[in-house]
Amino acid sequence: MERLHVLGTGYALATRCYNTCFALENGDGLLLVDAGGGNGILRQMEDAGLGFERVHDFFITHAHPDHLNGAVWVLRKIMTMMRAGKFEGELHVYCHKTVRKGLEMIGELMLQKKFLRLIGERVFYHDIEDGTKARLCGYDVTFFDIHSTKLLQFGFTTRLHSGKKLTCLGDEPFNPDCRGIVEGTDWLLCEAFCLQEQADVFKPYEKHHSTVADAARLANALGVPHLVLWHTEDKNYAQRKALYSAEARQSYGGDLYVPDDLEVIEL
Repeated sequence: MERLHVLGTGYALATRCYNTCFALENGDGLLLVDAGGGNGILRQMEDAGLGFERVHDFFITHAHPDHLNGAVWVLRKIMTMMRAGKFEGELHVYCHKTVRKGLEMIGELMLQKKFLRLIGERVFYHDIEDGTKARLCGYDVTFFDIHSTKLLQFGFTTRLHSGKKLTCLGDEPFNPDCRGIVEGTDWLLCEAFCLQEQADVFKPYEKHHSTVADAARLANALGVPHLVLWHTEDKNYAQRKALYSAEARQSYGGDLYVPDDLEVIEL
């Protein structure tokens, strides 16, 4: 059993859906990737039927608030559970040192000393660099620098238990310098900020994002059999699945997912 739980699908300022974050589930537990922009992550996990007691590995891609701020609430929740005897073992947080410094600063301001004492005892930060390898939730993961034009950001790639390769590109367009690590991917998790026909409205290129058409052409060029599109604008949220699928189908013929929040994808 391997599932991708879509906890959020929106961009930074989304109000009709939660910011993009997800959890990979297997028999070993949950690998949580990002946490959105606030304590909405607690509601998303609850509505998804996922317990934080199963989260022992947590990866934060970068320090933008729609990915990092919710991480403080994840820490607060799990630390509370630890102190109440409702969380067994340790929590391991993987991120670049800039993200770790941000977490430490926010933690000093927002978390009580009784929680902070758990850092280094049961909560551990692991700094990553381009090419760092680690074992997370039963997966051999390789982190890679996506060569962001805005802020240092990391994606990751891994082999699922099925043998298929899964790659998370983060929330910026694919950089050709990453081709070597992305090639051969079976599942591509890719941002698609808006429709190509609405680029004049949402201005994705000014924000260093892709359109649906861009992401579809990328997946087609890389021969990716399964494509997941998210980190989108939310003005078209009610019709997004139909609209985005129609545009993507113009250049991509593989297995396409344009999920809503809380959808579950069988891997």
